[in-house]
This record gives sequence, C-alpha cells and structure tokens, in this order.
Amino acid sequence: MHPKTSQAATHVEHYHGRQFRFYNIIMLLIMAIGSMAFGYANAGIAPVAAQPSFIHTFDLDKRGDANNIFGLMNSLYFAGGFFGCLSSSLAADKWGRRWGIAIPTLITILASSLMSGSVNIPMFLFFRFVSGFGGFMLLAAIPVWMSEIAPPNIRGALVSVHNLALLIGYSVATWIGYGFFFIDSTKIWRGQFGIQPFLALLLLPFLLVVPESPRWLLLKDRIEEAEKVLFKLHPEEEARIELLQIQRQFEIDRHLQTSWLSMFTKRSYRKRVMIGFGLTVSVQLCGPLVINNYGPTVYALLGYPVEKQLLYLAGWVTTSIAGSLCSLYLIQIVPRPTLFAAGMIASVACLCAEAGLVAKYATTAEALAQPNEAALNAAVAMFYVFIFVLECTLGGVQYVYLGEIFPTHIRSKGMAIGTSGLSFMNTIWLQAAPVAFSTIGWKFYLCFICPATVAAVVIFLYFPDTKGLPLESVGALFGDEVVEVTTDQATLKGHEESAMTRQDLSATAVSARFVEKDA
Repeated sequence: MHPKTSQAATHVEHYHGRQFRFYNIIMLLIMAIGSMAFGYANAGIAPVAAQPSFIHTFDLDKRGDANNIFGLMNSLYFAGGFFGCLSSSLAADKWGRRWGIAIPTLITILASSLMSGSVNIPMFLFFRFVSGFGGFMLLAAIPVWMSEIAPPNIRGALVSVHNLALLIGYSVATWIGYGFFFIDSTKIWRGQFGIQPFLALLLLPFLLVVPESPRWLLLKDRIEEAEKVLFKLHPEEEARIELLQIQRQFEIDRHLQTSWLSMFTKRSYRKRVMIGFGLTVSVQLCGPLVINNYGPTVYALLGYPVEKQLLYLAGWVTTSIAGSLCSLYLIQIVPRPTLFAAGMIASVACLCAEAGLVAKYATTAEALAQPNEAALNAAVAMFYVFIFVLECTLGGVQYVYLGEIFPTHIRSKGMAIGTSGLSFMNTIWLQAAPVAFSTIGWKFYLCFICPATVAAVVIFLYFPDTKGLPLESVGALFGDEVVEVTTDQATLKGHEESAMTRQDLSATAVSARFVEKDA
C-alpha cells in the first residue's frame, strides 16, 4: 500500500474543541529556553572565527594550516554532535525525558565555560567537541518531550516552537558577535562563549517544575502521575480520550522490541529509521549550516569587509526567524511530504541563482576590483531568500516529523538516529567547506544543488504524511498494530470526574479495538 493512502484507514475521534490548556503552552515555552541555548551554542563559532582578537590569540593569521583548523572547529563540533545524538536516548528512556534534557544542559554549561577559557588550539578543539556532544543531546531530547505533551490538532505548530527558539538563540549569538567586533580587546572573543552558559543555567531550575512526559510515565506504569499531567495539559474531554488511547496502545507496544538492534532488524522500525535519517541528511544537503557557519567566508568571497560580513550574517539569521514564524502556519495546513519537497526545490532554486551570480560577478580579481554592486547585493539577497524559504518549510518541520513517526517506546532512539543525520552530514560539509570555497569557489554550490534535487523527489513520492494524526495512530502508516478509538462526545462532556483509575476507564462510554495494517 502506498504510504500516502494508508492514513485514511486510521480513525481516531479526538475532542473537536480546543485540545490544550494554556499551561501546556507555558510549559512548551519554558522548555524552549533549552532550544535557545542550543541555538546560541551552535551559532557562536561563526562570528568568533571572524574576530581579529580570536585570530590573533591563536596566531591563525600566521599558520599555514589555518583553513584546516577552521574546518576542525566546525567538523569536531558536529562529530561530537553525532555521538551526542546517539547518546540522547540513554537517560531519556531510563530516567525520564526531563533528565534527558538536564544532563546535556549541564554538559553544555561546562563545555562553553572551558572553551571561553581555552589557552591553546588543542584545548579549544577538545571542548568544541564536548560542546557538540552536549548540544546535540539537547537538540534530540527537547522535541521528544514536546511531541509527547502537545495535542494532536496543533502539535506541528507547538513543536515547531523548538526551532523558532533555536533560531532566536542563533540571532542572539550573531548580533552579540557583531557588537563585539567594535570592542578593542584581545580577549573579547572569550565573552562570546562566556555568555553561553547563562542561557543553559536559566533552564535548569525550570526543569524542576515542568511536567514529565505522560507517555513516558505510562510506559513505566506510573498511571496516576500520567493522569494528573494529562489533565493539567489538556481539557478534560481530550485528556480522557488521550489517556485511554495511550494505555490501549501501550498494551500492544510494551511487548514489542526496543533494542538498538531492533531499530534495524524490525521492518517497520527500519523504515522509520531510513525516513528519519534520510530526512535530516536531505535538509542538510541544501547546506544551511555551511552558509551559517562560514557566513563571513561566503561574504568575503563577494568582496565585503569583516564588518559587513558579520552584519550580513546577523541579518541572515534574523531573517530565518521570520521564516520559522511562517512555518507555524504552513505546518498546520500543508501535508508534510509536500512541504519538505517544495521547500527543498525552492532552496535549490535560490542556490542556483547564487552560484550564477558568484560565477559571473565575484570570481575573478578584475570583477572584484571593479565590483558590480547591484549583482553583489543580489547575491546577498539570494542568501536571505534561501534561509527564509528553508525555515518556512524545512527547519522546524523536520523535528516535528521525527517526533511523529516513531512510537513512544522507541521515540527517543528514533529522534537520536534522525538528528544524528544532521551532525553526520555537517561533519563532512563543514570540514570540506574552507578548502572548497578557496579552491573551487562557486562550484561548491553544485554539491548542494544536485543531491538536494534528487532528495526532494524521493521525499515527495515515498514519505508518509503524519499531519494531524495522534501519535498512537501513526503506526498504521508503517504497518504496525494500532488502537482505533471512537468516543461519544456527549457522554464525555457530562462526565465530571477530575481523574480516572484504570477501572474507571473501562466503564467510560468508549469503544476500542485493535487494528492491524498491512506492511
């Protein structure tokens, strides 16, 4: 059965009114502080690498291997991120989703503090690796928690807050870097990393008050705690339906395999892994982090001085926030595969225009000696259009999708594998970028354009759509056994109890049956 046609076979009648309480929104916004902390950590290197104080501290203006060192600063961060992603499920599965967020927060605080105090390049590179490890653990852990507390009808928009906050962290880091450029101090670059721990420190006390994931609590048979959380997060009518559906689904899922090996040996799990890992790799085939992390290099190739390089980078990241805000609307109305494919094709179109402008107006010494200002400004504008389009359609939606396609008992492992694709791809891109920009120049964009186009077609044709489905119903798209629940709304509205025991649930006017779909 084609993945896009199987969605209609799964019917779950959830509450048709507002499915969330404002407490739910507030908790999501609080957790987004961690997303912002990751964004700051991820973006901080780009303005620092262009700072004269940083370059002089480590004599990078005198070393013949400077390009390789700049490459290592980025590739080691993402190499650490790759292992951090794969480690993120350990604490989240064993001790809870909140501990899965608290541990990488502490690692991020330690790593950023020691990067700020680095006395030589080896020390800086080591803690850059550790920062990537902690940061990407955080990146993988937060969307899992968000997915598991958000109601189905607006889950896409709510979980996309993760990416929006991430981009705000990016923006803060780049604007601070731009401001620090004007401070005459040989140590000012240390301040860029010295600020970073405070965002992570701000999150820690809040982790004591945000609720644990009700799905994790039910997975651990902590039924009463899960009930209380669900009734705080959602209106009574929706909480009852969701509680029953989760419990009934867990009666199936608790007997299923949960090992790392099963992620690759069980057919429906393997299909999810291929889709999740393939999605994040595909998004990075468009090269957004290459343009971000080497923004100053990209703008230098267009002939702009350091001040303009940092200014354009900060403006570029700020534009991404506008794109992320638009995605909060688009994700609610456009099928996921269509949104991904359209975004990748539009991003590729921008890169094609960029490659053409750079090839014609910013390649030779003569062209840069007598620059065509209009053409160079157009090249900068193409980057801005590129990031706006990408964040509208791809940036935050990928994390939402990863949280949707994996069931609760393997969701943290699935998110770990999926986000590791982002780290994996950028370990390659960011190590190669300095040498590629200095040798093949505009032709490097072809390395993004060609594979990203192919990936867009594959995603559109073969990825299933999960928009609006309850998490417990998504399994039908992958051939898993799922629970179908239908509810008498009038009976639920008349039911005034504030909590339900397992015995109460069986007495409710709710019918459930198990449905198994063909793989």
